Amino acid sequence: MKFSTNYIIHPENKALERAIANAMDLLSADVAAAAVPDTKVAVADNFRYTRGNYEQHRFSSRIFESLREALELSLTDTPTTARPAPQIRRDQEPLVWAETLNNLGNILAAQGQQRRDAESFERAIQCFSNALEEFRQESSPLEWAATQYNLGTANQALGRLLDATKPLKIAVDAYTNALLVWTRDEFPEEWMYTMHQLGSTLHTYGTLLKGNRQFQKSVVAYKNALAVLDADNYALELTATHNNRAAALHHLGESEENPDRLKEAINSYEKALTVSMEQQLPIHLAVLCRVNKTTAQNALAELTSDTGLAEEVADEFEVIIECFSHALQPLCLRHCEEQMNKARSLALANSASC
Repeated sequence: MKFSTNYIIHPENKALERAIANAMDLLSADVAAAAVPDTKVAVADNFRYTRGNYEQHRFSSRIFESLREALELSLTDTPTTARPAPQIRRDQEPLVWAETLNNLGNILAAQGQQRRDAESFERAIQCFSNALEEFRQESSPLEWAATQYNLGTANQALGRLLDATKPLKIAVDAYTNALLVWTRDEFPEEWMYTMHQLGSTLHTYGTLLKGNRQFQKSVVAYKNALAVLDADNYALELTATHNNRAAALHHLGESEENPDRLKEAINSYEKALTVSMEQQLPIHLAVLCRVNKTTAQNALAELTSDTGLAEEVADEFEVIIECFSHALQPLCLRHCEEQMNKARSLALANSASC
């Protein structure tokens, strides 16, 4: 079946931020200065938090290539005058070597997302796999869990890029491994992020397999993440989790042809919208939640042949287009127009059949 388009919100990638910060001392002062984003001119970014798991805000993405080169030089076995830092030898400093691979893997994955390049993701995955040869659950549990998380995120991104189930299955296994160490009681924040990413992976997995079981697991993972979130400390994460849980429910409802699932999705989208507005997150996030909610209402109207709801949906999309087009991505604006026309056609068809 063809699922409705809905829009996912991605929390900030703290692992990527740490990788960049940890590797900055490998760069010259002039090159490192280019890592600071230009914030002198405030321009609305309607793609913020929607590009994927490797979007970067604290540092400029212009620094990725320089960091990749510096990290690879620090790991090379060939002496060179171009290397700005001492060589990191696996046989002498195995844990430092593994952590450097972790940093390099995150940079490569960020470049993979930036360039839509599967090879970069595959190189990142190899870095994390190699790091796991030194980081063992028994001797380095926290580093092992963090590397499993990184391995999961890179495979999730690769699976999305290629529409491939194998990387997504590996991602699910990797996140599950991380949760063996990052328990809710001892590491609630890490547990929450892992549960969120597990939910996201399972949702994508479900859309490829068209499998209700994966959607159901996704909904449960997101629900688990919600258990440790609050609006004051995690406004973005709470908004994203409500929204993304709704997206999984949305597709599950369509797959099952179940109005109750769609109603639950609509309610979860509404919660995401409320948190986003109350916590004054970027306006385009609230608009996306509103678009998602109205799209789910359109699916419900079609499933239940509800003429009144279809008319409401058409009116709501008209309001979104007229009042918030400045906050919409171009493809999202087109989606709204298509959904508005679909709702009006549905309302007319239902009226004609009465």
